[in-house]
Amino acid sequence: MDESLKGRVALVVGGASGIGRATASLLGDHGADVVVADLEPGDSGGLALDATDPSAVAAAVASVASSHGRLDIAVNSAGVSGTYASIAETSVDEWRRVLDVNLTSVFLCVQAELRQMLAQDPPGGAIVNVASAAGAMGVPGLAHYSASKHGVIGLTKTAALEVVRKNIRVNAVLPGTVRTPMLQAFAGGDEGVDAMAKVSSPMARAADPSEIAAAIVFLCLPTSSYITGALLPVDAGSLAT
Repeated sequence: MDESLKGRVALVVGGASGIGRATASLLGDHGADVVVADLEPGDSGGLALDATDPSAVAAAVASVASSHGRLDIAVNSAGVSGTYASIAETSVDEWRRVLDVNLTSVFLCVQAELRQMLAQDPPGGAIVNVASAAGAMGVPGLAHYSASKHGVIGLTKTAALEVVRKNIRVNAVLPGTVRTPMLQAFAGGDEGVDAMAKVSSPMARAADPSEIAAAIVFLCLPTSSYITGALLPVDAGSLAT
């Protein structure tokens, strides 16, 4: 086991499946003491958390700090894909649902995590938000998803600058097409994901969640101490085209 994060306490929101699950596992491999929070934590043994509920988010962060003494790392990876529809056909309820889960929940998590990291003695920590390559481009048929991820990028940059002199770093990863349960459900299974990847990925394949997790953990390591406010695409070059 790599012990480069030994003694660090990490919270992974949305950590029961997909990118979050892979990240929680890899953080543990690096020696971190990892707490998973998810709407349905399943067999992860973590906290049940509705990340769109302000009081629940605050309570979850407080619980981690109380049981572990502090919070050093936070990864915010909860999200939904939304229903495919043009802007003209998207309902207001669906727009609000996607923005609530993909953006407001990240705001609530970052807010609670920063409050804890600023209150610690000494203050400090690393936060990584899972945005998307869709947050840096237009995606016809998924305006709500794209807009929510654009919002995560703006939130990340602003948070990074607000705490840049407080020993807290805030960064984001921008995944491309990733073989997660969320995308499998959206695309109609693995065949649908493969078909999507052939169109959307310059590598013509979907990423494994572990490939995104590697980038997230990199941004949590002490070796990335001079990186904050960064947007790290893990998208097979989609944003380079």
